[in-house]
Amino acid sequence: MPCCAPTQRLPPRARALAILEHDVVLLLSPPNKKIKSLAELKKKKIAVLADGDHNAAFVRKMLEISDNSDAASAVQLAPPNSPFDKLFAPGGYGAAIAIAHASTIVNNKSYEQYAKRGAFTLNAIDEAKALARRNPAISEETLAKGMLSSSPPIPDDDLDTIGLQWLLVAQSRMSSSTAGELARTIYENKAELALPDGFASRIEPADTDKDAFVVAHQGAAEYINDDTKSFMDRYSDLLYLAAAALSIIGSIFAGLYAKVTRIAPEKASELATAILDIGERIEHATSMDALDALQEELEQILRSVVIGLRDGTVSSDGLETFKLGYEFVRDEIAMRRDSLKRRAGHDDNVVVVKTAQSA
Repeated sequence: MPCCAPTQRLPPRARALAILEHDVVLLLSPPNKKIKSLAELKKKKIAVLADGDHNAAFVRKMLEISDNSDAASAVQLAPPNSPFDKLFAPGGYGAAIAIAHASTIVNNKSYEQYAKRGAFTLNAIDEAKALARRNPAISEETLAKGMLSSSPPIPDDDLDTIGLQWLLVAQSRMSSSTAGELARTIYENKAELALPDGFASRIEPADTDKDAFVVAHQGAAEYINDDTKSFMDRYSDLLYLAAAALSIIGSIFAGLYAKVTRIAPEKASELATAILDIGERIEHATSMDALDALQEELEQILRSVVIGLRDGTVSSDGLETFKLGYEFVRDEIAMRRDSLKRRAGHDDNVVVVKTAQSA
């Protein structure tokens, strides 16, 4: 699938189907030299660590630096794989901006090696919210603790920055039913769609807000917002609450039962946890045999509850909550089974774009 360069403008007929990946901006400076603001950054000579000069143009636009000869010397694309020791050597760059896929950064061990030598300082972009407001193509991003390096932890706490989103888009004229089925196929099989280098390893639903930079296709939005979403999207909150309720009920029952029989009964919360575990695995089931195995697990849990009710090892307290969870998972298995039977083919009017078209 071709990728549009950030300097290209997105056609107004484009509609988003899914968010495939996030690119994040890393603001780096020499060891023990913090950059406190973008105003301070603008005064420095900046190296851009990315895969093309369009990223240098993006940095200039982000910093509101006029695109002239002076700007070109102030913001330069660094040679590939440039070591930080060389970039930050005396007389070199005062800052470096790396732009890369979040999935790539997580798997890039070189940052940890440089961190152990204290070769760079990672800075927050505190103006991230303001930048995102000024340019809708830019997204607010968070660098999670330890994202670049686990030992030493870099960053040592969650850090604000900015980024760009890679979107899967289609033409607005694509029918809603086709877009909806394509969205369903993508979200229900996202674990299998990731590339070997990690790209698209965390596929997310398209932004259905009407003010989104790229508006979600109506068919995709209908799927995202309706009741046909995945099991965990729809029921995780409810089932976690159910598990908590079962835990309380189970604890009360366990105390009473143990006093009488001196035998600890099976906790109802454990049964709820087993149901939740099956629900989490449904979206990863890619064959009928896998679904049959999950169905058998679910039925085995039901059989154990029925037997427990009969012999007194399971209390009837919380049974309605258990029944609710069981029915949710059973219905989700049936929906997944139907989905596998009618897998839709991909439409050839689909491309991937990076949301910095106006950069």
